[in-house]
Amino acid sequence: MLKRLNILVMKKLIVFIAIATFSIPLMAQTAKQQEVLDVARKVNDYFMAKYSDPTAPTNVKKIRPSSLWTRAVYYEGLMALYEIDHDQRYIDYTDRWANFHKWTPRNGVNTCDADDQCCEQTYLDRFIMTGDSTMIRPTIENLNIQMTKSNAKAGNSLYGWWTWIDAIQMAMPVYIQLYKITGDKKYLEHGMAMYRWSRNECGGGLFNTNDGLWWRDADYVPPYKEPDGKDCYWSRGNGWVYAALVRCMNMLPKKDKVYKELKADFLLMSEGLKNCQREDGFWNPSLVSTNYEMKETSGTALFIYGIAWGIRQGYLKAKVYMPVIEKAWNAMVKDAIHHDGFLGWMQGTGKDPSAGQPLSYDKVPDFEDYGTGCVLLGASEYFKILNK
Repeated sequence: MLKRLNILVMKKLIVFIAIATFSIPLMAQTAKQQEVLDVARKVNDYFMAKYSDPTAPTNVKKIRPSSLWTRAVYYEGLMALYEIDHDQRYIDYTDRWANFHKWTPRNGVNTCDADDQCCEQTYLDRFIMTGDSTMIRPTIENLNIQMTKSNAKAGNSLYGWWTWIDAIQMAMPVYIQLYKITGDKKYLEHGMAMYRWSRNECGGGLFNTNDGLWWRDADYVPPYKEPDGKDCYWSRGNGWVYAALVRCMNMLPKKDKVYKELKADFLLMSEGLKNCQREDGFWNPSLVSTNYEMKETSGTALFIYGIAWGIRQGYLKAKVYMPVIEKAWNAMVKDAIHHDGFLGWMQGTGKDPSAGQPLSYDKVPDFEDYGTGCVLLGASEYFKILNK
């Protein structure tokens, strides 16, 4: 009898130890997830409190409507935050903004400027959630107009619109979203034709497949060099492309040939970005150069977003890439995100590493919205991977 009791006690002890052993990493994971969510909420709450009226125009050197690209990127991040934190405030804030702008791109449906079209990504996100056709009609009209216009300046009658790599993030996901919603392949085909033009033809091709990095536009392709003789790969510009690849692949079937095409570029970029991460976890404004060698938050946040997504899909080896984003996230939280949610080391608007210099922990960039969006994108994807 005593022997049986001892055996029973021993079995229970083994089960308890097994449960405890399993629970410890699970509890740690949950705590880490909560930390990431708390940071994202803090960053967003700072922004929503400071810019409480989403309809108010911006006033940086001149008055601009709040549908401009900088604000549109913020709403991309807010929609990502909503995926992991279903707070009705986020939807109310978004809809108040979108209704004010009548679900229309900045400068109206005749615009072909990718920066004007960026806001349409959120309009389409909301259409997918609600099915309300008023949210999608202007976007359909806008893209149909662009697909029939010519662009003599770019020397290509249909496809030469995206002469700067930022445009790939601003507008390419709109084409892919509309394809997903309507099933009409003309949007997919036209969007990809414009992407390929930027990648392979503009300035001789803006994507350097050898390094897995993009030149910002034709002004930065060789023989242009930084003062130290290195190529100029702008951090945030590469972040824009990296995020766009993720956003587009999210809307395509994995067996689709376009998905595979984008995935190949994503993998090249992932390797290139891994190779130029700073020791402290950030990336420089100029990715491979010592020119303007310093911390920079917006590019770092976008790289966290893409790398975390790639690990989650099984495309990037966790043992290789998890340390990359863990180091980047910890550095960003420690050295860039203030206690009130303000973001330091944030590069202002521009087109190359020199923009908004010098950066610092306390400097307020000319626009705060797009940086918040980048951080929310990175936080939301990092949060998801901690649930695996």
